[in-house]
Amino acid sequence: MIGEGPLWHPTEKRVYWTDIPAGKMFRYDPATGQHEQFYEGEVVGGFTIQADGGLLLFMARGAVKVWRDGKLTTVIAEIPGELGSRFNDVIADPAGRVFCGTMSCEEHAGSLYRLDTDGRLTKVLGGIACSNGMGFTPDRRHLYYTDSLKREIYRFDYDAATGSIANQQLFERTPQGEGLPDGLTVDAEGCVWSARWDGSMLVRFAPDGSEERRITFPARKVSSASFGGDDLSDLYVTTAGGDQRATEGAGAGALFRVRSGIRGLPEFCSRVGL
Repeated sequence: MIGEGPLWHPTEKRVYWTDIPAGKMFRYDPATGQHEQFYEGEVVGGFTIQADGGLLLFMARGAVKVWRDGKLTTVIAEIPGELGSRFNDVIADPAGRVFCGTMSCEEHAGSLYRLDTDGRLTKVLGGIACSNGMGFTPDRRHLYYTDSLKREIYRFDYDAATGSIANQQLFERTPQGEGLPDGLTVDAEGCVWSARWDGSMLVRFAPDGSEERRITFPARKVSSASFGGDDLSDLYVTTAGGDQRATEGAGAGALFRVRSGIRGLPEFCSRVGL
């Protein structure tokens, strides 16, 4: 189990996440305690929730598909320059566009793309080692973006009207020995929660980049985090390594819920093709 990309479904009141290499997706209903696998098929590196309740899946070879009621509809069959790679993390913006990043492969480095609501794809960044966690500031003026293998989180100026990003600045560089920065989310106070792959923790940073707290987990590979629940005070955290718990930790591969008294922000829904 390599759990990744947790996301709260606001109408279903369930948290969704993906097991990337296994090509499986899961969901959990906190009201009933029901947990189920609902998808098995092509690898899903990241996903967003569409405004109509469906899921927009970002896959290998640059493929993008809509999952709705058990059926897949293709939006993009493949990206010619990404045939040896896959998407790894994505986020919808306020207008329903999606920023979607790919991983590097033997042939080329990874990239960050923006998928507009009309299906047009624009490359906005290149030379990426491993695209990962993204999040918007509460005022929607900045976008955070993680390159895991470079051990860096950046902050960009973001234009909500056009979807453009500019003025890349280093927000945080993860010290050696503390794992790699993986998925992230931003809370209602504007603080950044960054998961640490091989670091056994989730780190909260103030808007100025100073570390505010750490939460440790019984799993080495803490992969991502997202707020959910009726008041967005439940922080759902995914982990990896469930098939190697002897070395990866007793909680490896599990989904955790953290209640710290801090609330999150609603995630935006994608509106691609709607």
